[in-house]
Amino acid sequence: MAQTVQVPDRAQDRIAADPERGHRHRPRTGRRVPVGPYLLIAPALALIGVLILYPIGQLFWMSFHKIGSREARGAAPAENVGLENFRTILGDPFFYRVLVNTVVSAAVMVLATLVLGTLVGLLLNRLGRRMSLLVSSGAMLAWATPGISAAIVYKWLFTPGGGIVPWFLDALPDWLAGGGWDDYNWFGSRGTTYFVLVLCVVWQSFPFIAVAVLAGLKSIPDELFEAARCDGAGPLRTFREITFPLLKPVLLVLTVLSIIWDFKVFAQLYFLSGGTANRDSFNLAMYAYSSAVAFPAKYGLGGAIALILTVILLVFTGFYVRVMVRQGETS
Repeated sequence: MAQTVQVPDRAQDRIAADPERGHRHRPRTGRRVPVGPYLLIAPALALIGVLILYPIGQLFWMSFHKIGSREARGAAPAENVGLENFRTILGDPFFYRVLVNTVVSAAVMVLATLVLGTLVGLLLNRLGRRMSLLVSSGAMLAWATPGISAAIVYKWLFTPGGGIVPWFLDALPDWLAGGGWDDYNWFGSRGTTYFVLVLCVVWQSFPFIAVAVLAGLKSIPDELFEAARCDGAGPLRTFREITFPLLKPVLLVLTVLSIIWDFKVFAQLYFLSGGTANRDSFNLAMYAYSSAVAFPAKYGLGGAIALILTVILLVFTGFYVRVMVRQGETS
């Protein structure tokens, strides 16, 4: 009997070995977009829209309208005044004095915070593990303190007639510190008010800088410092030629963040200056608040000042994002 010989179909064998080959000839009609990731980030996007984007939109709308108490309650429609609020602000000489207060105080706060935070970070790097943990934990308590609580503490420290600082200065010899500190009002003038404000803000801010600098120092190889010691380099030269260049990206990011934070200081200044009575000590945040809640209320004018402050902060935020992107590309 003749036997039937079956010749294997090589094409079928190739398809069986690689099932995807059988589908390559089929044209794709459409690509399915996975919706799972978008569903996962939807709550966060909704929260951002409610807490950030909506208030910014309302602020932008208020800046171009004349809004008082009746308009805020809905008893009367808001009048569209165009750029009138911005013309009023930019034409007021007091705005530029407030802008100078904001820029100068923020510059002093940022510089003092970075210098003190860097020095503390270098100290933490030289301490032992347990002592470094103890000191950094204690410093972070100051950073975690709410701003209004820190302002209460510093108000008490400098209160005339009972504060520790006036008592200490009055206890010193007259040839060293002068006299009359026990009755001196530290919050009666712009200079002394901002002096206490700078101390308060720097005390709260430097722990974050110190911990960030410590993290940056831990990433620097020890071989570089050993080579510097072998070459006879001292501490200052080692910091100038090794530590600072390698910490520069970290310090740049911290500088931008500090500028953003210190430009919008409000709670500490409001409490230390005793509200809105001392107009000489206003910064932009206080100026916007005072213009909005003063009698008669001018919410549109306050919104325009707040929008100017927001634009300034957005410029620094954009610079911060640019720095972060550049660091991500070079890392």
